[in-house]
Amino acid sequence: MGKVVSLVFCALLAGCVFMLSFFLAPWSSRLWNTLFALFAALGVMVVSMRFVKPLEKAFTVVGGVLSRTSAVDILVGLGGLIVGLVIGVLLTYPISFLPFKNAALPLVVTIICGALGLAIFLLRKDDIVSLLTGLPRVRFLRGQGATGKILDTSAIVDGRIADICRTGFLEGELLIPRFVLRELQQVADSQDPLKRNRGRRGLDILNRMRKEKKVNIRIIDRDFPDIRDVDAKLIKLAKIMGARVITNDFNLNKIAELEGVEVLNINELSNALKPYVLPGEELRVQIIREGKEADQGVGYLDDGTMVVVEEGKKYINATVDTVVTSVLQTPAGRMIFARLKTKG
Repeated sequence: MGKVVSLVFCALLAGCVFMLSFFLAPWSSRLWNTLFALFAALGVMVVSMRFVKPLEKAFTVVGGVLSRTSAVDILVGLGGLIVGLVIGVLLTYPISFLPFKNAALPLVVTIICGALGLAIFLLRKDDIVSLLTGLPRVRFLRGQGATGKILDTSAIVDGRIADICRTGFLEGELLIPRFVLRELQQVADSQDPLKRNRGRRGLDILNRMRKEKKVNIRIIDRDFPDIRDVDAKLIKLAKIMGARVITNDFNLNKIAELEGVEVLNINELSNALKPYVLPGEELRVQIIREGKEADQGVGYLDDGTMVVVEEGKKYINATVDTVVTSVLQTPAGRMIFARLKTKG
């Protein structure tokens, strides 16, 4: 996109040079004026083409800034700029009565007034919007803004994101890049039955989420053909848009943190929501298999938390009362160690 804008900019610049050269040409003949203007425009076009790459980078940066800027900020800033420029133009009349004459002074005053109008309107944006719309002024606490969140393939296939959206805890837009949809479709078309079922499950979850009224899903067409890895594309898109990434991929989580991209990890959310138990509390658990150590039995709570019971091997397939001895938090989740409750 940045390259297309750069080429259009160069073409417009050449067109402006052609028009100026045609009307300012020193010859009276229309033919010579046209040739002069044509050569001038071609020269500007050739020179400007050498700056396509820097222009492409500059327009990409500008596009990223504009994509992160809300429409309200743009409209308020534009209004402030116009008001400032009008005030600057009006000030040029009294400036003309000053004893000293300077041709550049009215232009400098107009530019300063425009910049001040832009800055003041943006600083007082909430008051101006409230004044114009009649709506009460609202201030968001830090982290409370409804920033976009980009879904990766693992979060879609996992399925828990649909349940989270149904609860209404997620605010703002859920962004799904087109290249993530392509990857999901490739998984759904895989020859491996397991991958194919996972891909189709992900597509079904997306269709179910689109029908939810509590969440707004938007497809992003932005792509990066020079980057082949989907995770790298996700991170670059998140940096450009100032969005967060929702995933349960451990490696993507770590790389995104290194790149300075905020990540919402579904596994971390799941672990944080598990009820916390303290040593001495009693748990009733069904032992389903033996543990790694001698005489250990392993069971699971309803939320999937593993419970390792000392001397529980002989109670496999039985439900027993236990007492928590310690709790271990690991990157994979929480583990509870317990002993059999003694009767009496």
